[in-house]
Amino acid sequence: MTCWYEGPLAAFDTETTGVDVETDRIVSAAVVVQDAAGSRPRVTRWLVNPGVPVPAGATAVHGLTDEHLQRNGRWPSPVMDEIARVLGEQAAAGRPLVVMNAPFDLTLLDRELRRHRATNLDRWFEPAPLRVLDPRVLDKHLDRYRKGRRTLTDLCAHYDVVLEGAHDAAADALAAMEVVRAVGRRFATRLERLSPAELHTLQSVWHAAQARGLQAWFARSGSPEAVDPAWPLRPELPAAA
Repeated sequence: MTCWYEGPLAAFDTETTGVDVETDRIVSAAVVVQDAAGSRPRVTRWLVNPGVPVPAGATAVHGLTDEHLQRNGRWPSPVMDEIARVLGEQAAAGRPLVVMNAPFDLTLLDRELRRHRATNLDRWFEPAPLRVLDPRVLDKHLDRYRKGRRTLTDLCAHYDVVLEGAHDAAADALAAMEVVRAVGRRFATRLERLSPAELHTLQSVWHAAQARGLQAWFARSGSPEAVDPAWPLRPELPAAA
């Protein structure tokens, strides 16, 4: 029997105007689908004109300028609908969805759907539940005492995964998928008996514990930064009174 980390997977990634999921916008996105480890991936890409200026700092990361997006990007409303529809199709097909730092990308997509489509991401997973595999959460739990950063670039280096064209949504999605497969192989004795559905539930617990640990570290350091324990999607903020 093929283990989940050798079988069909999909992966999702975005590039954005910044790092605030409540206010920043998606400028590009990609879904990568692979039927089995080593098989040819199928890639769907979207380029978005976000309707707001792209800060120079964001352009420096992903290379997408206002001029390029205005000329080549599509309006957000139909794009967000298409992305959500494709993710829902992956869930319906039973493919786990790999998302590096899932609360960022999935929450950002949810807020874009609310902003442009007056709907939310959960709606698309009513027929079939979302099963997320987050390489950051998995690695941090399974190898919790390893020192160093755990960005996608760092994880690729640690697990010997080639990352070509970092900060391109498709390249990052494919690399995250390969990291998840590598994590599965390295920790096979701890993971092979768990289904993606079980792992989804466990990761919500693991992420919450990781968030509490990081929050305690911030408190000891005197930092006011808050860490959200929700995974893989942050709840909507209450409306201002």
